[in-house]
Amino acid sequence: MSEPGPLYAVSREHLEALSDGIGIFQHADGPVPNPVHGYCTDDVARALIIDLLHAGVESGPVIAASVRRSIAFLEQAFDSVTGRFRNFLGADGTWLEAVGSEDSHARAIEALGETLARSPDLQVRATAGRLFVTGLAQTLNFSYVRPWAYVILGCDAVLRRTPWALARDVLERLATRLADAFAAGADGTGGRAIGEWPWPERIVTYDNGVLTQALIVAGRRLRRDGWVELGLQSLRWLVAAQTDSDGHLAPIGNRGWWREGGVPPRFDQQPIEAVSLLEAARAAYEATGDEGWAEVMERAYEWFLGNNDLRVFLAEPERGACRDGLGPEGPSGNQGAEPTLAWLLSVERIRALRSAVTVARPDEAPAATAGSAATAGPAHVVKPDQGPAVARSGQRSGPAVEGRPPSGQS
Repeated sequence: MSEPGPLYAVSREHLEALSDGIGIFQHADGPVPNPVHGYCTDDVARALIIDLLHAGVESGPVIAASVRRSIAFLEQAFDSVTGRFRNFLGADGTWLEAVGSEDSHARAIEALGETLARSPDLQVRATAGRLFVTGLAQTLNFSYVRPWAYVILGCDAVLRRTPWALARDVLERLATRLADAFAAGADGTGGRAIGEWPWPERIVTYDNGVLTQALIVAGRRLRRDGWVELGLQSLRWLVAAQTDSDGHLAPIGNRGWWREGGVPPRFDQQPIEAVSLLEAARAAYEATGDEGWAEVMERAYEWFLGNNDLRVFLAEPERGACRDGLGPEGPSGNQGAEPTLAWLLSVERIRALRSAVTVARPDEAPAATAGSAATAGPAHVVKPDQGPAVARSGQRSGPAVEGRPPSGQS
């Protein structure tokens, strides 16, 4: 593998510019925040996770206040009558729908789970716990695979800290549905072999890695080696479909998405897909200890830094900003919430990867390995007496690098 991209210091400049006393604005005109389109629960939940990760690197009153602001937003977004989170909040402070999307509700649950796992603030955790419990009930009625995945990750986050029966029960029920959806294939008949079209939908769209990530995470949590293997096999297929012949990442474009039997469109590539693959590869690496998955993480990170089809920077690391997509003519000018949060999450995951921290949690199931990330070989399941996967040696760690993209790549 080529020399990995530089690791940048935490920069919250653009994140703070996009935020006000209510939450994070959805959109920007170039680098300039555009408050006209208001806010959404989806972005606030993702911003909350970024704050929690940043607090582990550079704690302080600014980040603590941002966490409390996001929790307050989610509290206002939750409607106790419907048991659902609303999503879109107008610039005038009016909620624009009675019930938000399943995606936004599930992302809120994921962020609340991470808050319960990571926040040292007792008041914040008390509010997060109440919202988590009251919001969890409706998730069992959800119909779509991505919301199942977000909820699974939120429940797993809670279980990292405490053996909460409710979280475990919901995780198991939703993960069973997700595993069944993968095993059955897009038409629900179970007629497809893994590798033929190992996907639970007839079309591969956005944030695809989260589906395999959730399956791997749930399999480890519940000691279901078959789920881990199914997730790894599907992730290898997904990574192969989004890797160029020279090895760089080429995420599926949103100009038609990738339909079964068709060819993945090249453009427009989106930051959410790059970070989704990074997150899935992180779960695979933690499950297997296979360095090939660490390399997939690095390639996804480097996509933001010019190792992509057009060799242009999507991220502006010094400001902590990112452009919203890569089209055939170049990167989008919009530096709104979603791409910026995708970049900031990628930085923190790579920071942790290179820090040589132990990746296996002591309360979890034994690690399972499944051959190289680049191949589809048979799995080797690690037995309980073999112990969990261990951290990488840290050979890529080093001082943070600050600076602008090379000339001509901004």
